[in-house]
Amino acid sequence: MIQDKILLVDDREDNLMSIELTLEPDGYQCVKARSGREALKILLNQFDFALILMDVNMPNLNGFDTATLIYERERLRHIPIIFITANNYGDENMFKGYRSGAVDYIYKPVNPALLRTKVGVFVDLYRKNRQLREQERRMSIINKNLEEEISERKASEEKVNELNHQLLEYIGRLEAANTELDRFAFMASHDLQEPLRKIRMFCDRLSIKYRDRLDEEGQMFINRIQNSGARMQALIEDILTFSKISFDNNPLEETDVNSVIKEILSELDDQIVEKKAVITVGEIPKLNLIQGLMYPLFQNLLSNALKYSRKDVRPEISISSEMLELNENGDENQIGKYCRIYIRDNGLGFEQQYAEKIFAMFSRLHQGPEYQGTGIGLALCKKILEQHKGFISARSAVNKGATFILSFPVYNSVAAEVPTRARVED
Repeated sequence: MIQDKILLVDDREDNLMSIELTLEPDGYQCVKARSGREALKILLNQFDFALILMDVNMPNLNGFDTATLIYERERLRHIPIIFITANNYGDENMFKGYRSGAVDYIYKPVNPALLRTKVGVFVDLYRKNRQLREQERRMSIINKNLEEEISERKASEEKVNELNHQLLEYIGRLEAANTELDRFAFMASHDLQEPLRKIRMFCDRLSIKYRDRLDEEGQMFINRIQNSGARMQALIEDILTFSKISFDNNPLEETDVNSVIKEILSELDDQIVEKKAVITVGEIPKLNLIQGLMYPLFQNLLSNALKYSRKDVRPEISISSEMLELNENGDENQIGKYCRIYIRDNGLGFEQQYAEKIFAMFSRLHQGPEYQGTGIGLALCKKILEQHKGFISARSAVNKGATFILSFPVYNSVAAEVPTRARVED
């Protein structure tokens, strides 16, 4: 059986020995490095690590800088990094760590059970990814063999059909593996909710019962636990929502998008009033859609438009639609009929070069406590459009707002013409 390799990086030998002894019962192969530079030398020749456990505070080259240098190499970008630190960094440094490639933090003194649990989760993900890469490699070999058979031997139709059948089998296995990964994410997120609920519940009890006995610093620590728990709860709920979409087999049915938007605006009324936002909604035709997915789609886009507004600038958001003949790439080429819905705002915006990156999982362009989020919302929107065989794109410029464009394919029973726009009150 192949041992999973873990790279341990710390300038203190006793810390390396302690972590190695903690992980020893699980049968991992631990490779030790006593500095960031030594870790980089090891990674020049070895890149099959399942995980890197790295101390942040090291002389000469600290953990953040080492992680940045590691991820400059394409072949190393798949290796997750967990930082181990004795310091409680502020939000800015925490974000710095995550931007440099960290997937998690563990604080000293290290809790052995917590360490083994976290390492186990990431090693399990590594094994599944390794299986996928192996299947992709096999598919690549099959494709190459198929091309060689056709060009060099002019294989018979029977032989070609046989190889095609094998290729379809491997594609089916790859799709099954992807489905298994989605189910794994769903189950893992679901199982995390119960212990998290207990953590938050007992933290609340501790805060209430011992409020008079805790000093200001103790109350601050409890507040940080509560805030971190709330952020983790939001992340788990977003991951569950994202995973559920993969298994959503609900049929298309005629949907009144205007009613969905009206319901969302009612839910967001406090924010709209607080920011004195002006929202204009044009009439959108009824479409054949998966009704249950429309609320999270428009809720994410509209709440983002309010969240990323500019300071001292009154938010202006408009929603409109039009019917077009488009191809699958969004070009006007008389291939299929689509209903295109535009959501425009005058907020912070972003550089157009990031227009595709923003739809990736955990991608966030704006950092800071005033822009809290999990980085899953727009990835969720993209997945919902894909479930409808449609597509989503964005146009933007810094401090000039953003326009999100949703293109839904129009099926037989749709729609009336798009009426003139109507104004929604402040």
